[in-house]
Amino acid sequence: MDDKKEYLHVGHAFHLTGKNRRLFRFFEILPGALSWGTLLAVTLFSWISPIGVAIFIIVFDVYWLVKTAYLSLHLRSSWKKMQQHLKIDWTERLENLRSENVWQLVFYPVSVEPIEMLDATFKSLMETTWPKERMIIVLPVEGRMGELAEKQSKFITEKYGDKFGHFLVTTHPEGIEGELKGKGANASWAARKVKELVVDKEEIPYENIIVSNLDSDTQLYPQYFECLTYHFLTAEKPHRSAYQPIPIYNNNIWQAPAIARVAAMSATYWQMMQQVRPERLTTFSSHSMSFVALCELGFWQTNMVSEDSRIFWNGLLKFDGDYRVVPLFYPVAMDANLAPTLFQTAKNIYKQQRRWTWGVENLSYLLYGFTKNKTIPFRTKAYHVATQVEGFWSLATNPILIFLLGWLPLMLGGIGFNSTILAYQLPRVTRTIMTLAMLGLIGSAILGMQLMPPRPEKYHKLTWVSVILQWILIPFMIMFFGAIPGLDAQTRLMFGRYMGFWVTPKDKV
Repeated sequence: MDDKKEYLHVGHAFHLTGKNRRLFRFFEILPGALSWGTLLAVTLFSWISPIGVAIFIIVFDVYWLVKTAYLSLHLRSSWKKMQQHLKIDWTERLENLRSENVWQLVFYPVSVEPIEMLDATFKSLMETTWPKERMIIVLPVEGRMGELAEKQSKFITEKYGDKFGHFLVTTHPEGIEGELKGKGANASWAARKVKELVVDKEEIPYENIIVSNLDSDTQLYPQYFECLTYHFLTAEKPHRSAYQPIPIYNNNIWQAPAIARVAAMSATYWQMMQQVRPERLTTFSSHSMSFVALCELGFWQTNMVSEDSRIFWNGLLKFDGDYRVVPLFYPVAMDANLAPTLFQTAKNIYKQQRRWTWGVENLSYLLYGFTKNKTIPFRTKAYHVATQVEGFWSLATNPILIFLLGWLPLMLGGIGFNSTILAYQLPRVTRTIMTLAMLGLIGSAILGMQLMPPRPEKYHKLTWVSVILQWILIPFMIMFFGAIPGLDAQTRLMFGRYMGFWVTPKDKV
């Protein structure tokens, strides 16, 4: 790591001392303070100045309606591009790009995943059209899993180990000082091992290697690697770019209950909307990047939870703002959250959403890094700070403001306010605006049907009815599986109650 940029691999405030620690703690407190401050201010001023808050609520609802329409346009645009990219013959696109020297280095870090799921993952890998002799496949298992890790590695090695140019199983030891148990530590250990045992030993040029760090349930579409390689070879700065596919959580979507389907499709929709705004895009979940950049960055960070997005911010700071994400309008298929009971499924969805929204830990890292890096242009810093702050603030506050606090002026404003025309019109105006916004759910339902895989024969044709009607759950979902886990994560960070890495159970029920 560059001695002049020792801040690059800071995880949280407790990794620092003195003034630096206090500054980092201030940045950790900031997002939670903004969100709670907003909610408390609306509550307080509903009592002190109900007219002002009523006007604010109407204006805010209009803003939310416009924003919803704006994002819906992005969603449609992304959907059309994805359909176009699925029809492209990416092998043909590579004919004149000298792709014959490119290697695919693929990581599937595992922990408690069932062998049946890993088998499905590797089966999809075998069905990709990229030449297998130019693939380096790594299965990083956790030593602390004991017998399960042995079964995972033995099964995959015996069935698939001889199918690729190189195949390596790595065992991440437990108890390494400074590490947090999670995907980042496991993948980083594996990256160092494969660099030593395969890449350097076989003298494969770093600049010819594209790295994909995939969640263990990621099933690839046939030409994923060709699409990825095309974008890598045509990127303006291939070694200063990351590459982000669209995660579609539909592997087990027919088995999942309505709340799990809505949560899964909502996550897909959000990523699709981000794809057409590349200036806001960061790496998420399964992603790819240059091996050159990965080595320069010292691999994935091992002392925090959200290593998938942190690797992007590592690059932005390391390379003085000269790092970006190239959107791949090409899907990868992943599992929706599913458990044996509806209650456990809801509980797991909440925990997964809280882990995803724990990405707020990157905001304090980013703000701290920007105070240390004087080379990054101010405009770049301001843009990233503004988009990140607005994103986390909106996530935790907007649904609560819309669906709960909009009635506070009527409840706290007293007789004086409730006798005004504004008080009479407030619920009617907000209801009309929200009704217009909810009409957008029709488009979500239609798009959701097109994202669904073919219906298995064991499910009745009328199951499509529930797939359409499930979208009436949206107000409930964005409140209890969006805003509340987001506020939960920000509050934990605000009080220094740092989260560990929660592995989403992969039940096949």
